[in-house]
Amino acid sequence: MTDRPVTRGNGLIDDVSKSIIEQLQQDGRRSYAAIGKAVGLSEAAVRQRVQRLTDAGVMQIVAVTDPLQLGFGRQAMVGIHADGPVQPVADALAEMDEIIYVVMTAGGYDVLCEVVSASDEELLDLVARRMRAVPGVRSTETFMYLKLAKQTYSWGVR
Repeated sequence: MTDRPVTRGNGLIDDVSKSIIEQLQQDGRRSYAAIGKAVGLSEAAVRQRVQRLTDAGVMQIVAVTDPLQLGFGRQAMVGIHADGPVQPVADALAEMDEIIYVVMTAGGYDVLCEVVSASDEELLDLVARRMRAVPGVRSTETFMYLKLAKQTYSWGVR
């Protein structure tokens, strides 16, 4: 689910599909049979809808991890000002393993990147040496995460 514009809707989502998505947001391991009971479909029908939604990039089913528990002691958001075209800058940054989220924006920065690293030294190397060496990166500003106040993946399907 990358390299796509931010859009609203795609015609694949009816009320039943929304209910299926909500069920999976509550518990990504919930069985298709249990979801079927909740939404009034057979297990096979739920499986087909989930496959169609994942194939279309509407959703993905993944294990969400806690970076701190996996040894990534530093998390930060990095704002980037670019010279020239922004897309090549975003593409180059997206290739770096430590960068887990890249978005082109309107506003104070051309690109925002969320990064995870094991230590301050690794973060310094990533930002000061590698990110700033990307052609088109004019400047960066790093916002270190001090404490997570909220993280959710269940924003619903309103």
